[in-house]
Amino acid sequence: MGDKKILSIGLVCLDIINVVDKYPEEDTDTRCLSQRWQRGGNASNTCTVLSLLGAPCAFMGSLAPGPVAENLPDVSVEDFSKVDLSQYKWIHWEGRNADEQVKMIERVREYNSKQEEKNRVTISVEIEKTREALYQLFPLGDLVFVSKDVAQHFGFTSAAAALKGFYGRLSKGATLICAWAEKGADAMGPDGVIIHSDAFPPEKLVDTLGAGDTFNACDLFPFKRGQPTGCSHIWLPDCRQKMWRPRI
Repeated sequence: MGDKKILSIGLVCLDIINVVDKYPEEDTDTRCLSQRWQRGGNASNTCTVLSLLGAPCAFMGSLAPGPVAENLPDVSVEDFSKVDLSQYKWIHWEGRNADEQVKMIERVREYNSKQEEKNRVTISVEIEKTREALYQLFPLGDLVFVSKDVAQHFGFTSAAAALKGFYGRLSKGATLICAWAEKGADAMGPDGVIIHSDAFPPEKLVDTLGAGDTFNACDLFPFKRGQPTGCSHIWLPDCRQKMWRPRI
């Protein structure tokens, strides 16, 4: 059981980062101090952080045949049908092509229905974009991450309000987590109790690219290690290391 992996499904992409001495003002020229190209993408970043934390993990997504490419297809249910589910304890979906992802999750649920509890695959989903199709993922995750952008799109003004508003969409026994930038993050489990974690701003902000993906990975990690998923056990991570150091 300890050797089973976390599978992270979603985007890997090329991030091109320009470093400047201050945030550019509109319609002004700003000298670029340096530039770097690095691997990015929500699911890819989450997998990287899980690996750095020591969790056995794998990534599933479309890879370009060369240094750069455009219009790569998302993972399809046909692609996912080739995955040996017995290798994984946890599968995390970055919400993208939701219609296909629903079918993938249905396959995992069917697999779980035939397994002893100890062999079942835990399902988590990230709903980050304000796209209607993604909202069908709410009831499909054992752990659901919903973004501040989605919460505000629905008119919620805080993480706590978002949890109360969205929780009815989840399946029985699921956990919902919403990060709210400098306000920290809140989580709600099946007991209905809201757990809050303050944000801890670093003395110097260096790099926030991938901070949300880092946050997600830090939440998945303790659950993967067998921590109970009741709300009193939810662990909301301190992601300051990401802000202190560039790159993931």
